[in-house]
Amino acid sequence: MKRRSYFMGTLTYDVVSKVDFEDRALAHLQIVIASKLRRGESFNFSWIKDPAEGSGRTTIWMHPAIPLVYDFLGSRTPAINREWLNALMETANTPGGLRLVPEPADVVPAGGSAPSGDAV
Repeated sequence: MKRRSYFMGTLTYDVVSKVDFEDRALAHLQIVIASKLRRGESFNFSWIKDPAEGSGRTTIWMHPAIPLVYDFLGSRTPAINREWLNALMETANTPGGLRLVPEPADVVPAGGSAPSGDAV
């Protein structure tokens, strides 16, 4: 069985808060976040803190006027899984807002799609 290597990317929110996400997850979040913000939609984005940082959950308000920086550690664009995008967008469209949900295990992503931010 081939083992995946994981890279950690960082989401910088308003140049103040930095949160590490695996590059693959960050690429999917980038598409969902860009899709909502491009439409002028504001929303909550929540995640569970890494146990090394203590316990708890963080929620931030995502708004088109607040700058975001997506910083990927790896040089290759991760493959994009449309089912995962749909699952993430479903959470983003709820009153609770976007949450990073696990990638659907039964869907193997196609290789090398660039995160374009197009239709989700």
